[in-house]
Amino acid sequence: MAIPTRRPVTVTVTGAGGQIGYALLFRIASGQLLGPDTPVRLNLLEIPQGLRAAEGTALELIDGAFPLLDSVDVTDSARTAFDGAGVALLVGARPRTAGMERADLLEANAAIFGPQGRAINEHAASEVRILVVGNPANTNALIASSHAPDVPAERFTAMTRLDHNRAVAQLAIKAEVPVTSVDGVIVWGNHSATQYPDVSHATVDGRPAREIVDERWLEEVFVPTVARRGAEIIQVRGASSAASAANAAIDHVYDWVNGTGDRFTSAGVTTGGANAEAAASYGLPEGLICSLPVRSSGGEWQIVTDLEADPVARAHIEASVAELLDEREAVRALGHLPG
Repeated sequence: MAIPTRRPVTVTVTGAGGQIGYALLFRIASGQLLGPDTPVRLNLLEIPQGLRAAEGTALELIDGAFPLLDSVDVTDSARTAFDGAGVALLVGARPRTAGMERADLLEANAAIFGPQGRAINEHAASEVRILVVGNPANTNALIASSHAPDVPAERFTAMTRLDHNRAVAQLAIKAEVPVTSVDGVIVWGNHSATQYPDVSHATVDGRPAREIVDERWLEEVFVPTVARRGAEIIQVRGASSAASAANAAIDHVYDWVNGTGDRFTSAGVTTGGANAEAAASYGLPEGLICSLPVRSSGGEWQIVTDLEADPVARAHIEASVAELLDEREAVRALGHLPG
């Protein structure tokens, strides 16, 4: 590997002592997040109970002798963790436990992502890019963004790349082709069971996907498999997705920074601000973080607007957007969003 010549970028990872963090951090240190010539400073944020696990991971990162790893620091202070951050991966979140009501889950996560948004606003670098991985990712991203008024809303994104990758993989398996043969898959809506993986504009080796797979398979197998894959992994593995989630986070940020070319992918992006007009072309209200087809150019996500949703897709999109609106109003009622 050539000696890196760029200035180091500070990458902050929250929930760094958890399984996703463990699967993520070594790949960041190796250059897979930002590229092979960009050194990184890793700031690992954990709650006090998770510090020892994060400290152990930091020791392993040091032992890896990664040429691109400029430094690694562990803290339980959001102010310290986000100081100078150019990229922030918000992985840590409160999971839903048995008996927890939906309002309780939203309240618990608002108590995490609101303060993190404020810390990003006050201490992160001016060019910071934020990816929220912790669920409910779309609404957690909205909460964080609302507490960071000086950071453009377009800089806050939610991860639906895992759903996108799952959809690409299922289509490739069905068509018996490599995943690189698949292009144009879209995941619309929320990162939840209401999401809609759409192949209306997908191609397989340049052929429309709908010429290769039948509608019954799409509705009865493809859509539910993608939407419920996380639950299936928990049932089979006995734990939630970790390595595949970390891989999707790497994909999301790498494409964001380095560009997607003519291909497009899926990401949870704001429907307001500079994106309002593009989001409105799909009939979406402002003030949500919603998964949409996007391309990256010049380090910015751009919503792809020249795509038409068929009636089936439109019905699914409306249901998922309705869920996002319900989550937003529930968080607003709890006092964690501006009126």
